[in-house]
Amino acid sequence: MSTASRHDGLESRDALSADVLGFLERLRVERGCSPHTLSGYRRDLARLTGYARALPITAWKALDNHQMRAFLAAEHRRGLSPNSVQRLLSSCRGFFLHLVREGRLDASPAAGLRAPRVVRKLPQVLDVDEMARLLDFEVLTPEDLRDKAMFELMYSSALRLAEVCGLCWRDLDLDEGMVRVLGKGAKDRDIPVGRYARKALLALRAAGGAGPDQPVFKGRNGAAIARASVGLRLKAIAQRQGIDKRVHPHMLRHASASHTLESSQDLRGVQELLGHSDISTTQIYTHLDFQHLANVYDAAHPRARRRG
Repeated sequence: MSTASRHDGLESRDALSADVLGFLERLRVERGCSPHTLSGYRRDLARLTGYARALPITAWKALDNHQMRAFLAAEHRRGLSPNSVQRLLSSCRGFFLHLVREGRLDASPAAGLRAPRVVRKLPQVLDVDEMARLLDFEVLTPEDLRDKAMFELMYSSALRLAEVCGLCWRDLDLDEGMVRVLGKGAKDRDIPVGRYARKALLALRAAGGAGPDQPVFKGRNGAAIARASVGLRLKAIAQRQGIDKRVHPHMLRHASASHTLESSQDLRGVQELLGHSDISTTQIYTHLDFQHLANVYDAAHPRARRRG
């Protein structure tokens, strides 16, 4: 049993915990959920388990819709934000659906429940001119060479921080200008690499240490660069380039999506670029209903346009 499970009160000491742990194991094995995602489910379901024990309830089939409604309301009164309550309800729904499929429940006690309304705001991004200024820094050191390729790729291809840190050279096809990444849910997706990013990556590859299984972006010890280091390097470069906004790695992904959408008006294309399974997640970037267009990337992304 993991330390995290014991600390969250989910050790397999009763039927409630055993069912939760079985669900978490299914998420890990069958759905390939990341440790970060599993940790979120574990925390949410630990809250639910604690509530059920306090009722007291010893089997999930004894929990009803009214009690679930009271549970969510109590968590909201305790200060849980609407976003967190929504995530908590989503975790509970997934768990109860699992129990229904396993034949342990006839129906989900979370059916019909709604979380407090969440106001979704467009993430702060850098505009096109600010992105150009950020990325057009002078390469003075080997670390600068790595950072140039790394940040150009993150902006070019809208990569998540974990995706860029996990890249090996075998994942890149620089002749075709494509990168394959392993995203959330262990899903692969192939993404175009823009001209500026490709040029920077070719320079990095020429500098050496580019075997197929080697990490593309290395830290000081030769292993893949740590996520925290990426944030620190980006902050330092932003300061060097006179960017007065608080810049963080995920902002490059937001900027890529926003700038591509502004140019292309292709919500479906941006959904594919980001690897979102649900287009409603992508809709935080717009209040407009755009029609699907095909193959817009080269024409739309500010740093992917081909020379005439």
